[in-house]
Amino acid sequence: MNPTGTGDGSTDPYEALSRILAERFTCRQFLPDPVPRATVERILRLAQRTPSWCNTQPWQVHLTEGAATERLRTELSAHVRSSPDAPDFPFPTGYTGAYRERRRACGLQLYGSLGIAKDDREGTLRQMLRNFELFDAPHVAVVTTEADLGVYGAVDCGLYIDTFLLAAHSLGVAAAPQAALAACSGFLRAHFGIPDNRRVVAGVSFGYADPDHPVNAFRTDREEPENAVTWHTA
Repeated sequence: MNPTGTGDGSTDPYEALSRILAERFTCRQFLPDPVPRATVERILRLAQRTPSWCNTQPWQVHLTEGAATERLRTELSAHVRSSPDAPDFPFPTGYTGAYRERRRACGLQLYGSLGIAKDDREGTLRQMLRNFELFDAPHVAVVTTEADLGVYGAVDCGLYIDTFLLAAHSLGVAAAPQAALAACSGFLRAHFGIPDNRRVVAGVSFGYADPDHPVNAFRTDREEPENAVTWHTA
């Protein structure tokens, strides 16, 4: 896999970042090939440069490869089929207005790419459970924060995940940020031996994208900046 470049020989930082942001997508089907340890370490080194409140750097990451990924995939899939959601941080209580429409559009694109009809509950459930099979990724990173830092520690971890995603894409590595994994926070805490003072924020499954799978073909839209920003000039 080749690292992502600007494609036109440009070394302008804005253009390079713009291209990475435009090309990055959530991968939902991976090839089995593992990412070389040296490449993963490069991703982690860049992610560690993430800014945080008072430079607390609250993230701690549990990262799998090889047999450890397969064991997690098997045990997590079994757990989620028999246990209710139990995230450390409350999930959204509802989606309204534009948020509901964006979520709906994303879902329609996802299920449409797989030929799953709107009223196909079995197909929808089957695809939802793919989250806990890690979309066949060879690696997963589970990101945790210090409990005492509360929501701001979680926000810092969100920034860390974003840097991780961009760093991975820059090296030709695909990824899927997964809040769904946080639904199994208690399971993950026991599985990895995570101390009680840590809170699970999210997971990131990563590896190399399967370029031929239809689920990796669709792309979501982004709102125009003027609809997200209010200027104050006086």
